[in-house]
Amino acid sequence: MNENEKIKIFIADNSDETTLEIVDHFKKSDQYEIVGTSKDGKEALSKIENSLVDILITDIVLSGTDGFVLLESLKEKLGSKMPKIIVTSSLSHEGFINKALSLGASYFMIKPYEMQNLENRIVDILGLKVNNQEKVLQKDFKTMRTKIVEEKISNVFITVGIPAHIKGYQFLREAIKMAIDTPDIINSITKRLYPSIAEKFETSASKVERAIRHAIEVAWNRGKIENINSLFGLKVYNQNEKPTNGEFIALVADKMLMEGLGG
Repeated sequence: MNENEKIKIFIADNSDETTLEIVDHFKKSDQYEIVGTSKDGKEALSKIENSLVDILITDIVLSGTDGFVLLESLKEKLGSKMPKIIVTSSLSHEGFINKALSLGASYFMIKPYEMQNLENRIVDILGLKVNNQEKVLQKDFKTMRTKIVEEKISNVFITVGIPAHIKGYQFLREAIKMAIDTPDIINSITKRLYPSIAEKFETSASKVERAIRHAIEVAWNRGKIENINSLFGLKVYNQNEKPTNGEFIALVADKMLMEGLGG
């Protein structure tokens, strides 16, 4: 892009307030030009097809045709000539994020967000070469996914009764994350999984194994067996039947993978 050319922005958002806020922010700079706005995905598609647009800022929820259909249509009709896309939404489910990125979005921003952050994302997108940009996007998505996975694991631990203050909590969380990213590591717990966690936390593999076993025992001793069975729905446990470290790690990792949180 020529340095003297204005960055042309199109806004597709169902909220008049959000649209006005974006317009007001970018009108303050002579570097940007708002070339159109729309609440309707179908109308937005028609306008973008017949305009020069560098950046599309779109919500998922639009009148008529939604944001995903808009992205699919742009991909189909414009191909490599489609504008760079930032999807913004209050819907932060990992499935929405993944779908937006797979349809060509460069960034997914969760509402509400600061206007300066939105502008920073635009500068990032237009100021990087494709290869570098892909690396940045992969890093951003990986960070986002890691936060979602950690939140899900924490919710599982709360449900089954594993307290956050015990050492085995951190070790167990790390083990589950590793099993999600590399499922076959569950077959090499002693040789690969425990040593890897031990190295990260500067301890020994035997201490990792004992701490994880203790964390599982704490959960079972708290007697939340009904919660545990309800959560997994895969195997009926009773008070006297505790899973091994490997069984529990595999159980939680499988649950995460079934929910689409694989790498």
